[in-house]
Order: sequence, then structure tokens, then C-alpha cells
Amino acid sequence: MSEVVGILADMSYDEELAGRIRAGLSFTEGVTEKRMFGGLGFMVDGHMVAAASRSGGLMLRLDPAEAAGLVDGERVRPFLMNGREPAGWLHLEPEAVDGDDLQRWLERGLAFVRTLPPK
Repeated sequence: MSEVVGILADMSYDEELAGRIRAGLSFTEGVTEKRMFGGLGFMVDGHMVAAASRSGGLMLRLDPAEAAGLVDGERVRPFLMNGREPAGWLHLEPEAVDGDDLQRWLERGLAFVRTLPPK
């Protein structure tokens, strides 16, 4: 039993959400995964698009000019890192990425990241 508890303690992000992100990006070239910030980040050509967050929900990178207009203060908030709000990063609560909503958010993130030069 303690072995199972230890395994569960190591899971610091939503595995189900990570699987859904993985499936949503499965037809995208250049996707890599990387554990970071206690979550699991999904990158395309070296640029992070999204991450299954350790605090639950989704971190998503968008065009900074678009991101601010999508914040509703409840389901979609600015992402905070060390008390700062990096431009273009949002935190989406789990209910904001239910069902097909996740794919729509991922497509928005992909559209922005595809404008960036590969790393």
C-alpha cells in the first residue's frame, strides 16, 4: 500500500488532462513533452504551447495581444509565476477545458506558436 501512496505522491499534474493534451496534439509535427514547474509541458519546435498544471487545469500560451481579452476571472485567468503575469500565458480551470473545449484552446495556442521561429 505504501508503494501506491508513493507513486500517487509523485504524480504532480493531472494525468488524464495530460493524456487529452497528448491526443489533441498527436497530429502536430515536432511535439515534445517535458516535466517543468511541477507539471508536464507540451512543446512544438521548442516552444511551449500548453502544460498540465500542478495546480490543476491547463497553462496555455497565446498571442499576448489575444490573451488579455480572453480572461474572465473565473475559468480563464492570467497565469501567475512568482507573483508575475508573463504576457500571453493563461491558466484555464479544469471546467474550461471540458470536452471539445480543450481542442479549441490547443488550436489557439498552436496558431501562435507556429508564428515563432523553431528553437
